[in-house]
Amino acid sequence: MATTAADRRMIKIAMSAPYLERDEEQALAFAWRKDHDQEARNRIAMAHMRLVISLAARFRNFGLPFNDLLQEGYIGLLEAAARFEPEREVRFSTYATWWIRASIQDYVLRNWSIVRGGTSSAQKALFFNLRRLRARIARGDAHLTSEAVYREIATALKVSPADVRNMDARLAASDVSLQAPVSGSEENGASHIDFLASDAPLPDEEVTEMIDGERRRQWLHRALERLNEREMKIIRARRLADSSSTLEELGADLGISKERVRQIENRAMEKLRIALCEASPAFA
Repeated sequence: MATTAADRRMIKIAMSAPYLERDEEQALAFAWRKDHDQEARNRIAMAHMRLVISLAARFRNFGLPFNDLLQEGYIGLLEAAARFEPEREVRFSTYATWWIRASIQDYVLRNWSIVRGGTSSAQKALFFNLRRLRARIARGDAHLTSEAVYREIATALKVSPADVRNMDARLAASDVSLQAPVSGSEENGASHIDFLASDAPLPDEEVTEMIDGERRRQWLHRALERLNEREMKIIRARRLADSSSTLEELGADLGISKERVRQIENRAMEKLRIALCEASPAFA
């Protein structure tokens, strides 16, 4: 990946920043942690920008702008500076490496493809180590089949061979725009989206369903008019309400037994069936 003039200037400035001795690093870290001295934090960050550059360079092969990788790494560096605990007597570079790498990796996962991948720790390890492990295994035995390589990688990273196979397929092909011309030329006007199959019904099917649905609603409305008041109340409560009432609840409300409610419901359903069959033989 090409490095822009701005990238080169930033790299030059970072590489010329002076190193910090252990005692000076500790003093600056305590100044930031206890007194919130912004200048102390900035000095720590600038002194370790070369670490950001080194780690960002390892992710160049993912095809993302190097300047963006540096910016994400710098965000991780500032996060490390904000969380660093100098009393633990650990060098800042050791602590910051984890935050810088995590920030860059998250950026790569979010931007490498339209479809987000590598959400679990195992999937992340597979995403970032697949190519390296495959090359190393191939160097050891050039006669291994692809499936054998997948199995070895799966064992090393504690994932399934299917996960390795799927990730390898994703890394082998980049995203394709649905608006891109199928033939590679815009002359014929056809794009990938024109050939996507839709699960939605055809326009004539939608119109037919709408008309048939309205007709069925009219039939049902007229059939319900044949019920008396008690039958209508039971059918509405048992069949048409979002939350169906129990036989016991309706019996208590109407002052009858639940068995009598069941009999009235069955009689009402038979009335509806007869009315609908008269309206349309298809209901029979």
